[in-house]
Amino acid sequence: MGMLSEFKEFALRGNVIDLAIGVIIGGAFGKIITSLVNDLIMPAVSYIIGGSSFKSLAVMLRPAVLDAEGKETSPALLLNYGAFLQTTIDFAIIAFVIFMAVKGMNQLRRKQEEPVAAPEPSDEVKLLTEIRDALTPKKD
Repeated sequence: MGMLSEFKEFALRGNVIDLAIGVIIGGAFGKIITSLVNDLIMPAVSYIIGGSSFKSLAVMLRPAVLDAEGKETSPALLLNYGAFLQTTIDFAIIAFVIFMAVKGMNQLRRKQEEPVAAPEPSDEVKLLTEIRDALTPKKD
């Protein structure tokens, strides 16, 4: 079997196609979640805590070094704990949203898989069944 035919067989398998579709949908879903966090949730959180963003929070470990003319020769050394805090909050929100989406999908799947119970037969159907059974010859 030639290399081209092996590749064609591999690429057209259902699992590869499903994986490709999952990656594409996952990327699009990731953009939606990122927008939810960055454009809706974090501005509300920043408003509540009274700041603009966590990303600006930092501790200066060493100030910038300036030369005689006032030009910066060495930038300030900052411990950017705000960026870490922001990333951690983003992760927690994204993980929660994904958890809720998967939970909702699982509930829908369970509803589809539940067997539908047959309705209780009416009194007329029960009576007709009894008559049929009474008229059927019994085998000994």
